[in-house]
Amino acid sequence: MPAEPADRDAAMTGLLELAAELVDIPSVSREESAIAERVERELRAQPALDVERIGDSVVARTSFGRHARLLLAGHLDTVPPFGASGARLVGDSLSGLGAVDMKGGLAVLLALAGKVQQAQLDATFVFYACEEIERDADALVALARSRPELLHADAAVLAEPTGGVVEAGCQGTLRAVLSFGGRRAHTARPWQGVNAVHRLGPALDVLDAYEPRQVVVDGCTYTEQLQAVRVEGGVAGNVVPDEARLTVNLRFAPDRGAEEAEAALRAMFAPLFAAGQPGDGIEVVDVAPGAPPGLHHPLLAGLVEASAEPARAKVGWTDVATLFAAGVPAANFGPGDPALAHTAHEQVTAGELARAHAVLAAVLGVAPQP
Repeated sequence: MPAEPADRDAAMTGLLELAAELVDIPSVSREESAIAERVERELRAQPALDVERIGDSVVARTSFGRHARLLLAGHLDTVPPFGASGARLVGDSLSGLGAVDMKGGLAVLLALAGKVQQAQLDATFVFYACEEIERDADALVALARSRPELLHADAAVLAEPTGGVVEAGCQGTLRAVLSFGGRRAHTARPWQGVNAVHRLGPALDVLDAYEPRQVVVDGCTYTEQLQAVRVEGGVAGNVVPDEARLTVNLRFAPDRGAEEAEAALRAMFAPLFAAGQPGDGIEVVDVAPGAPPGLHHPLLAGLVEASAEPARAKVGWTDVATLFAAGVPAANFGPGDPALAHTAHEQVTAGELARAHAVLAAVLGVAPQP
């Protein structure tokens, strides 16, 4: 029986207020203890959940013996604040640091955790720390290494903001430093030296001429990107520099792994290093493989169907890749416009929260109203 309008309005308001409460708990990366305590308290109030706290991450699981298990995950941390960071409620809209990325999604997951006894699936909820910083600090990565049994599931949904559209898989990311050697000299006699900064220039020409590779996987179009993100070089205002470095970031489609992506990057810049100048080289300093869409899995196909929107490729890297590496096909789905994440204009509405809750509830097989 459909919920009455008054019930729907009350449910939407409840989600919005829960999200606002979470926004009001500061949780910059490595400072998630307070929000982890709030989440743990909420989950321990549910008798059907076995709850475990690992550092500042919280994992809760049902053990009903259902035919399949769905893992629902969200990160507790936010980027550092800039300007006002507390919750601001205006009508049915919530603003504040983390409202989009991703405390709106956390509120949806907590509301679903309160209804697991009705679910047709077993459920695992993972609320984890340190997603917004270097991958080596990511608590989900740490869980996959130290407690892989906690992440066992047939499929997973990462509650990243996606505007209520399933964003499938994710791209890989690779950062590399291109080093160019030279020989110091006085700038009044530059012919006595080799200017490493000048030698770096052709690498920028390669970037200017770069044409993004596109590939379609499971109906989703992934467009690769390559950008310069840092330039370093120079000794003094009167010295020809003997070294220069250019850092580039490649976002690569999930049809190829890290080794293939690295080989493609090296081939692109190889002609610049053919002379074998001392100090030349390419060093990969960070790499994280992507993940394919996985939409062939019945639970993820059901997620797309429940969303009533075509799936699209995920732009960028997410912990969907961590879950895929752990053997769990996963997709991104959550409330909030991803273009607002990490901005001063984060904003999520009660309607967006309610829609995300209804879609995920349909996949779990529970009543749609929070």
